[in-house]
Amino acid sequence: MSTLFDLLYKGGPVMVPLAGLSLLTVSCILERSLYWFQLSRGEDRIAHDVLDAARYSLDEARAIAERYKDLPIGRFLLAPLKLGHPTPETFSLALEAAGDQELVEMRKGDKLLETTVAIAPLLGLLGTVTGLIVTFTNLNIGGGGTGADTSKAAAGIGESLITTAAGMVLAIMALAIFRVFVTLQARQGDYFAKIGSELEVIYRHVWYEPGNLNGDHPIAPPLADPVTITH
Repeated sequence: MSTLFDLLYKGGPVMVPLAGLSLLTVSCILERSLYWFQLSRGEDRIAHDVLDAARYSLDEARAIAERYKDLPIGRFLLAPLKLGHPTPETFSLALEAAGDQELVEMRKGDKLLETTVAIAPLLGLLGTVTGLIVTFTNLNIGGGGTGADTSKAAAGIGESLITTAAGMVLAIMALAIFRVFVTLQARQGDYFAKIGSELEVIYRHVWYEPGNLNGDHPIAPPLADPVTITH
């Protein structure tokens, strides 16, 4: 711990915003990691339970999705099932809207990571410049500088190197994690599209197509007898 504080001290004033940005970035990474862990917990099992139930009872499928509404997959599948005999177009729109809402939630933290990737190297470069300023300020070329002047010049060089390294390490870490999260988002979007399509097909085929006489499907009234016109 003392080594960390020594680095912060030797890195100069630019290390203060770098340290703050590091804390924000690490907090974001931990929060997003927990989110993705919870999202993937039993996701396949929940989705297949809902799909299997939807083949014989929409009420049972809705109850299963309601039970897991604290998870993205539960909220996604619950959105169309809670409507109650919607048209296929409305069913599809409900799935699409729920999927878009969940994808917005998945992208939380992306802006912070992108900001870190952009700003951290610039802060490191700023620290390099300030460190070199300190170095050249304390150099007494041709003036027979003392050992104290040499130490101050060396401290300036150290400051420039420390801030440069800190900025680069932070940016590389944020970029790597950001790319992992983007990959997870793309994969989850594809998964939602696949599961949503399967649920939509089940709804259209089992519960909505004309001529299907399942109890949950509203049956159209019989046509009236044709009226005979007599002259």
